[in-house]
Amino acid sequence: PDVGPAEREALHLWVILSRAYAAIAARAAADVARHDLTLAEFGVLEALHHKGRMLLGEVQRSLLVSSGGVTYLVDRLERRGFVRREACPDDRRARYAALTPAGSAFVARIFPEHAAAVRAASSGLPVEAQREAARLLRQLGLAAAG
Repeated sequence: PDVGPAEREALHLWVILSRAYAAIAARAAADVARHDLTLAEFGVLEALHHKGRMLLGEVQRSLLVSSGGVTYLVDRLERRGFVRREACPDDRRARYAALTPAGSAFVARIFPEHAAAVRAASSGLPVEAQREAARLLRQLGLAAAG
């Protein structure tokens, strides 16, 4: 059965959003892959770089990954010497993730290149249109989340 015009528009928006996300994510992933990182690993490094040490649960919520996923990501970054875990003085069950000096230097070196790659991938819209798209997509996301 056919759907109404409002449903057609919503489905069209979903397809356009998905394709735009996939195209930009592919460019971002290719950029961080040059440094032997996944987008999720880079996300952990970027969050710690900009926010400082974070509880693992905060990292998990920030990146929208499972608790097992954040453990895996931090384990991989810890093995590379970029991240360390620290005890939480208020809760023995909780752990912090923090950048090591090597991790801080690494992110400081690669972040500007990554920002430029994302800018290039987003350059199909002028900056003012990007601001408007971000505003509209935030509104859409909040409404969809209920």
